[in-house]
Amino acid sequence: MRLAAALALLLAAATALAQDTRSEYLQMFDRDGDDRVSEAEYLAYMGRGFQAMDRNGDGILETDELPGGRGQPITLTEYRDNLRRQFHQLDRDHDGYLDARELTAPPR
Repeated sequence: MRLAAALALLLAAATALAQDTRSEYLQMFDRDGDDRVSEAEYLAYMGRGFQAMDRNGDGILETDELPGGRGQPITLTEYRDNLRRQFHQLDRDHDGYLDARELTAPPR
């Protein structure tokens, strides 16, 4: 009986930690503080990675700017189009926003 109670407490603590972690992750994206992430917020946050890798600022990630120096060049427009597809795959309830659970869900 005591083991079952201990396991229940451990599970509750893990669930609370996961909720805090999800919430903190959502806040990184959520610029307007409405506890959800719009497509524009998602693009803005995720687009920072492109800008950081685009060392010459030409709007194209050339092979030498890509992680590991491999792959085909990609334009900022192509990158954003990929992010939009990702956003809509994550938006499982199709309301145009991501909540913390959708944002942290494994890809389908």
